[in-house]
Amino acid sequence: MKKSDNNLFTNKILVIVFAVIACLLWGSAFPSLKVSYKLLDIDKAGPFVKMLFASYRFLLAAVMLLIFIIFKSGIKKLKLDKNDLKHLFFLGFIQTFVQYIFFYNGLANTTGVKASILVTSGIFFTVITSHFIYKDDKLNKLKIMGLILGILGVVVVNLNKADINFSFNFYGEGFIILSGVMSTIAIIYAKFLSKKISIMIITAYQMLFGSLLLFFISLLGTDYNILQFSTKSIILLVYLAFISATAFGIWYTLIKYNKVGYITIYKFIAPVSGVFLSAFFIIGETVTINAIFSLVMVSTGILTINMPQKKIIK
Repeated sequence: MKKSDNNLFTNKILVIVFAVIACLLWGSAFPSLKVSYKLLDIDKAGPFVKMLFASYRFLLAAVMLLIFIIFKSGIKKLKLDKNDLKHLFFLGFIQTFVQYIFFYNGLANTTGVKASILVTSGIFFTVITSHFIYKDDKLNKLKIMGLILGILGVVVVNLNKADINFSFNFYGEGFIILSGVMSTIAIIYAKFLSKKISIMIITAYQMLFGSLLLFFISLLGTDYNILQFSTKSIILLVYLAFISATAFGIWYTLIKYNKVGYITIYKFIAPVSGVFLSAFFIIGETVTINAIFSLVMVSTGILTINMPQKKIIK
């Protein structure tokens, strides 16, 4: 990227704007997926059918990014050596394939409430890992306070839905936590690769490789033509692909130019915004007082992280 891109993605105000946009896009995926599953009649289908749908989504997202790269920089920009392609294949294996496998199989073996809370473990893992990997990204009291407020916010938004208990199923809750671990590995790995490879190319290729893996594995348990698309479901599929291409492109760019722990804290916005957007777009879902409290907690957590430490802690 150019120097102007560096300035664009390191400006404190613009970093916040871009991070919030990415998380709002991910939040909009919650109602979009719910509506898509209903239109395609796959809400109660097995994991292989959902994997097939995901493979179409991420493949289309990869194609969108590849077209954008060709239009902006020419097709020669896509040429990489074998070693780089191996790295990007491995990233796609972790980010798009393994993480997705763990999350959706875990979701099938636990409650949605517990899954939405446990999925934020990826944020915690990333911030902790960054503390040990990067010298300029250490934990401090403000960051810990922000993390606690963010996690509490996600817990509060789900309290009205009940179904919270203390049982633990490795193939349910365990898989959700492992999906968070995969997310952390992918973020750290992408930041490492971004030193040499364009962030857009990283995003496009990892989605391409991951989507192809999802597609071929899904065929072990279902038929490729099982999904009967209508005009509405195609529009939603295109939008979901746009979410993936845009949000991941923004996110990895922010990760490239900023501290990983500082950027990751914004991910608390995604599950909370998903609640509000679901209430707006899906009939029968409403914004509760819990959701409002949750938004306040998450926002306060993010503001806490961004406060100058010496002004509040002596």
